[in-house]
Amino acid sequence: MIMTTTQTTQTTQTAQTLTETVARAAAENPVRIDFAKANPKAFKAIIALNAAATEHLDPALVELVQIRASQLNSCAYCLHMHVSDARKAGEDPERLHMVGVWREAAHFFTPQERAALALTEAVTLIADGGVEDEVFEEAAEEFSEQELGGLLALIFTINTWNRLNVTARKVAGTDERVR
Repeated sequence: MIMTTTQTTQTTQTAQTLTETVARAAAENPVRIDFAKANPKAFKAIIALNAAATEHLDPALVELVQIRASQLNSCAYCLHMHVSDARKAGEDPERLHMVGVWREAAHFFTPQERAALALTEAVTLIADGGVEDEVFEEAAEEFSEQELGGLLALIFTINTWNRLNVTARKVAGTDERVR
């Protein structure tokens, strides 16, 4: 796709406006706590758990799980970060648009991805009735035991990050890695 000078100017202006909007939101909603600074040992432990969790999982699947949990937990900071990471890694934007409605758009996702998304929802929303046998068994059929252990650890980790970042009041778009 070839962009005209007008389109390029509009895109640049939109990016500048977005940057200004993010900066204004961050100024109006200052972060409550810098958890990495307040408890570096715990922060590093979460990073280590995340690294161990993703070791045997497909990177695209990792991002889909993190996106879905972040949607469910209303963590705009993590959602922005993981959608950006997925796009940079080459994930199809069509699939990213469908993560929140994956059941209705099942054809966008593989059986393994659907099983991971179902397990992500069940674990994230555990207070709504636990993890049903059917959901767990479906995941166990799609993943090796080692992969399933990693998937569970990933779901635990993203839920931890979501809760930290919502509590700390981190603002979407302020992750330095995304810029």
